[in-house]
Amino acid sequence: MRFEAVPPFADDLAASLAYALALLGKAASDRRSSMHTPSVATLALDGRPRNRIVVLRYFEAQSRSLRFHTDIRSDKFEELGRDERVSMLFYDPAEKIQLRVEGIAERHVADPIADEAWASSQPMSRHCYATMPAPGSVIDAARAFTLPKGRELTDEGRPQFSAIAVTFNRLEWLWLGSDGHRRAVFSWGKANINPEMRWLVP
Repeated sequence: MRFEAVPPFADDLAASLAYALALLGKAASDRRSSMHTPSVATLALDGRPRNRIVVLRYFEAQSRSLRFHTDIRSDKFEELGRDERVSMLFYDPAEKIQLRVEGIAERHVADPIADEAWASSQPMSRHCYATMPAPGSVIDAARAFTLPKGRELTDEGRPQFSAIAVTFNRLEWLWLGSDGHRRAVFSWGKANINPEMRWLVP
């Protein structure tokens, strides 16, 4: 999916959207994809913008649904409980494409979505949710926390695990080209299956 010259989708809105969705699909399934670890922005409880890197675990193009996982003791879990609006930023340097999506996040803890997400997680990922004390806690030294070891302990973190499902209603696409960048925005209304598509000045 690399192009040396102007790619065929660069001057076609529908093709640009299709390519963007294909990149997100690849990012969810391929851990080597540059877009596999996007930045997620939320609003802190005091109104400050906050950003962090997460791992993209799932994407479904038709419903525009993304999913990442987090600890229920984390700041972002609490922040999304107060304000469900979220923005995610993806960038692939080889493709020279940036994607920015905005949507609504839904927290899943003790339900089938969270159960399925937990079941599909690797043991090493599950260990992170058993960390004591909670993520973000102040400690006296770099190693002053505990993390259970061994496969038999991987379920200890399940009570702290959540799956965050994001449905986006806006996607902004930017391709960086030597002959001139291309930028577009795609937005979906509440009842719209097909998006409104517009070119933007890069």
